Order: sequence, then structure tokens, then C-alpha cells
Amino acid sequence: MPVKTIIEPFRIKSVEPIRSTTREEREQLLEAAGYNLFAIPAEAIVIDLLTDSGTAAMSTAQWAALVRGDESYAGSPSFTRFRESVEAIFGFRHVIPTHQGRAAERILFSVMCKPGDVVPNNTHFDTTRANCEFVGAEALDLPIPEAAEPGRVLPFKGNMDVERLERLIAEKGAKRVPLVMLTITNNSGGGQPVSLGNMRAVRAVCRKHGIPLYLDACRFAENAYFIKLREAGYAAKSPREIAREMFSLADGCTMSAKKDGMANIGGFLCTNDDSLAQQEKNLLILTEGFPTYGGLAGRDLEAIAVGLNEALEEDYLHYRIVSTGYLGEHIARAGVPIVQPPGGHAIYIDARSFLPHVPPEEFPGQALAVELFLEGGIRSCEIGTLMLGQHAKMDLVRLAIPRRVYTQSHIDYVVEIILEVFGRREKIGGVALTYEAPFLRHFTARFRRLGGAA
Repeated sequence: MPVKTIIEPFRIKSVEPIRSTTREEREQLLEAAGYNLFAIPAEAIVIDLLTDSGTAAMSTAQWAALVRGDESYAGSPSFTRFRESVEAIFGFRHVIPTHQGRAAERILFSVMCKPGDVVPNNTHFDTTRANCEFVGAEALDLPIPEAAEPGRVLPFKGNMDVERLERLIAEKGAKRVPLVMLTITNNSGGGQPVSLGNMRAVRAVCRKHGIPLYLDACRFAENAYFIKLREAGYAAKSPREIAREMFSLADGCTMSAKKDGMANIGGFLCTNDDSLAQQEKNLLILTEGFPTYGGLAGRDLEAIAVGLNEALEEDYLHYRIVSTGYLGEHIARAGVPIVQPPGGHAIYIDARSFLPHVPPEEFPGQALAVELFLEGGIRSCEIGTLMLGQHAKMDLVRLAIPRRVYTQSHIDYVVEIILEVFGRREKIGGVALTYEAPFLRHFTARFRRLGGAA
């Protein structure tokens, strides 16, 4: 008889205290922060679900690898181990380390794009869009239509609309499309996976028009596991085998190793194009560092080399997907509207349905995120009108679960707090901007509250 209880596939060897706060303290913290949760001190957070980026608990093998880190400026053996680990999984000819994923995006778009270009994606995430637009290109989202329906259950809601991609290329001309990107899993679209069938279809369109295909691969292991679970013909394949097939369809990738690299910092840019690689390394030297460290310490390269392999372990991935689903299923069962089905790294609350009386221009996602912190010290992240502006099709609150950090009792506490807020949702008002930056405004914006009752 199969065991029903899913246990964490690790033992806890070191602990960090969590300091509880009072509601009065949280009210004062919110006011001082301009109701922006990015400005709340981390020690005042009870459960931090702001992001799963760089927040993982590293394994004993990773900590041991840190000691081996070689800090030579050029030609470090730590880079050799890092490169070999990346090559074994991703299969690309050139591996260029960067300090994190957005640095890889900046270098990629700076080299490949020019003003007037168009870069299609299933859905660009915030830094991807900002780096693309910073060089004068247009970042265009082409998700399948069902992706905008939070309650719609599909196995691969992260897919790109291939017909729209064909129409876009016909309309703009292939010369104005320097590359096509697929974000796996689709973060802004609710953490939804992309199927291998969709990747092959996108690849065929790219090949037809001579356009390179790149993957935003920061959650590649979770996407591979969803393929194993949901796509016909892959149940018997390992996540590593599936990952290799995914990357075999692409010409390169950007990667934040702070996600499925299981590390606290780091990233890389990969390509099979020798000429592009040289241009990218030249720019890397200008702003990041020498190509064998790319803005990282040798110990960080070592941690990533180990973490990439740990992220593909099937016991870990099973625990990861099931435990994330546990949160989603418990709040959905009580009526809380979420993006269905639950994603791999996060649960996304549909803030427009949660707070139907708060219009998008009053940022329902941010208003809900503020209430979750006020009620129980939970920090989450708005993904909607604030983060994405006019490109937002939904207003979501992302509850991103750090890897190997929280236990089931922590998640049960999160469920309790969400349901408390859900019970008084009619009393919650929106928020208005009092300050916004020209790029990535959600990081530093400040707000005032509009009506409602605490």
C-alpha cells in the first residue's frame, strides 16, 4: 500500500530563528515602507514567500563544495567543475557565468537586439522584459489564450501560442525578430510548465525562419518533472533525460542559478554560436568579470555545480511539486481563487477574483499582499498591474516557496492566515502609487492605502 504522507526528503542540520511580530509592529513597518513589502526588513518577516530566488537552503554537499572553491582570477578549477556540470545537463558549447540571471539577460539582449526589434516569449518575466526594452526592443508576450483564465485546468498552460508566433513573424518580418524565448516554467503566467511538444513546434517555426530559440531556464528541473508527469511518452524517462531533450531544441539559454541551481547567487548564459559567445564574453569582461568567474566567487561556482544536479533528483522534485500543491489545494478547497493547476515553485492567488471590488488601477494584488503581511507577517509578491503595467492580463499574488526551507507546519500557518484574510475580504481596499521608478517600479514603489478596513 503506497504511503500517503509526503515527507521532506532531507533532515534539518542547522536552524535559523523566526521572530514573531505583533500586528501593531507590522502596521508601523508597512507605513514606514510605503506599503511595499520589498522595503520590509527580513528579520521582521515570519514566513518569507517573496521569492524562491536565492533563498534555498543549501545541502551538506554544497557547503562542502564551498570549501573547495578556488578564488583564482583566471582559469580557476572551480570554473572547470562548474562548466562541466552545466555542459552535462544543458549540452551547449559555450557556458558563460554571470552573477545572476538578469546579467545574462542584459548581455544577451545587448548583443542580439537593436531598437525596433521584437522578442516574443510565452511570457516575459519582469527583468527579462526590462532588459529587452532597455536596448530598445519590444518584449512581446504570446501565451496560449487559456493562460489568462486562472481557474482553467490544463497540463501545460505555460505553452506559447504557435499560430500567433507565425503571424507575428509574417507581420514584422524575420529580420526584426532576433530571437524567440520560452520561459520554463512560465513564472508570470502562474508557474505553469511548457510541454516538449510545444517546444518542438516553436523550434520548427524558428528553424523555418532562421531565428534562434532561447530558453529562460531558471526552473528547468521543475518543468522537466511536469513533462514526466503529464506528457505522453515521458513517464519512464528521468528528469535529467527530459532536460537534455528540452535543451537540445534550443540554440542557447539564460539561467538564474538562484532557482533550480539551488544556490544563493549566480547564473549563466549559454550558446552554441561561436561568434555570439565571443561578443558576449567581451561584454562580460566589461561589466561582470573575467569569463572564468563572471562576477562570482569560486565557491559560488562550486555550489552551483552541485546544486544543478541536486535539482534533478527525482525524490526532491516529487516532494517539491507535491508540497507546493498542498498549499494550493488547501486554500482552493476553502474557496480561495488560485491559478490552476498549482505551479511548481509557487501558488498564485487570483487577486482580481479575491478582491472583485478593487479595480486593477488600485492594484488588488498589492493590496492583498499588504493584508497577508499585516495579518500574519507573510511576505508575498504582486505579479500584475504593478509589476507588468499595461501588459498585465491578471492580477496575481505569488506565494513562492523557497527550496528546502519550510516544513508542512509553516505551510499550514500560511493556509490559516490566507483564510483569515479571505474571511474579511470585502473590507479590504486598494492602494495608490505615491512614487514609482521608470523601470521595474515594483521594487521601489511607495503607496498609500485607499479605504477599506484593517
